[in-house]
Amino acid sequence: MHIAILCAASAVLGPGWLPTALAADPTVEALETRVKELEASIAELRGELGRLAEQNSSKAAAMKEERGQISEESATVARAEAASIAAEWQNATSAFHLSGYGAASYVDQEGANGEFGGVTFNPILHFQYRNQILWESELELEIDQDGATDVTLEYSTIDWLINDHVTLLAGKFLSPLGQFRQNLHPAWINKLPSAPPGFGHDGAAPAADVGVQLRGGLPLPRAAHLNYAVYVGNGPQLEADGGEIHGIVSEGFTRNADDPVVGGRLGFLPMPNLEIGVSGAVGKATLTTADGVAIEDGDEPARDYGALGADLVYRWKDLEGRGELIRQKVDDAPGSLAEEGGTWRAWYLQLAYRLGSRPWEGIVRYSDFNSPHPEQRQDQWMIGFEYLIASNAMVKLGYEFNDGLSQTETDANRWLLQLAYGY
Repeated sequence: MHIAILCAASAVLGPGWLPTALAADPTVEALETRVKELEASIAELRGELGRLAEQNSSKAAAMKEERGQISEESATVARAEAASIAAEWQNATSAFHLSGYGAASYVDQEGANGEFGGVTFNPILHFQYRNQILWESELELEIDQDGATDVTLEYSTIDWLINDHVTLLAGKFLSPLGQFRQNLHPAWINKLPSAPPGFGHDGAAPAADVGVQLRGGLPLPRAAHLNYAVYVGNGPQLEADGGEIHGIVSEGFTRNADDPVVGGRLGFLPMPNLEIGVSGAVGKATLTTADGVAIEDGDEPARDYGALGADLVYRWKDLEGRGELIRQKVDDAPGSLAEEGGTWRAWYLQLAYRLGSRPWEGIVRYSDFNSPHPEQRQDQWMIGFEYLIASNAMVKLGYEFNDGLSQTETDANRWLLQLAYGY
């Protein structure tokens, strides 16, 4: 109705009348005032938002800078810790190392049942202080025929590394006479599953001694090299059975019933693939056991003892040849429970051929062991091969052609299968 009236008035009075009328309306003035107030509030809010945005931007920049400082400090601390750990390892005053080997075998001998055995575990421990002192020790744990475990201390020495050419050892050490006992007897190093006759226990080759030893090496002109070992030890003991010396026992004893033994080995390498060695020892030996009964010190006369040996190793491409001769002798001793002395002698020659890059190696070995007792004497041919699962793990198969006293084990041929692993 009001709109109709306004329209009629506008038609009568003309178009200029309407704005004047609206401007004179108090309601419109109030609205305009309110709009201006709202615009002012909006402007104020925009200003406040701008100030807040600037504050937030400043805080964000400060926080970013603080985070950067924290990250840099953390990185600095991490680098310092890493450098400290690296320096600790690089400049370590001591180091510990565990190594060793193990083996298991199967033996099928003529006239006997085939049996599994030869289960051994030989952990080797090394502890070194700086480049001055090294302690090394090997244990041998072996299962016997009754299922019990035999534990033997193969060697244990404290080594003073005097310089690059001289090391002083004190304790129980493997005999340095020859090559086999000190370098080749571990199952994972010996290429065949058995030792040559005479190079085992109670044979012609000394096994170990207790004392002190100096060893090392010297470079020579034209790529030649010299190595040496000199020792003083308690020496071997003698065992008698039925009024005869049964064997020279050299397992390394802390008891010394006579004068010490002095010996050593000298090795010469005119070229890197050839080594020639000579060994020898002299001293006294005394009977300490007769028919299984221990003899008190001083009840038996000391007798002269001597050992002499030579060894050779040559490598050419995939072929390796080695040989060794060792002899132990004790003199007669009047007034002893076993007056007559004796000589134990053993030698072997071995050839091994690696089939190129293939993991197969064929081996042939001839051995001869001579003893005062016929039941110990033995000639042996052995052929075999080893398959290298890895450089430190192998399967070995061998067959022994044995010639000894009839109706004894030394005359029985046998198959041997062995799995060995060094770590």
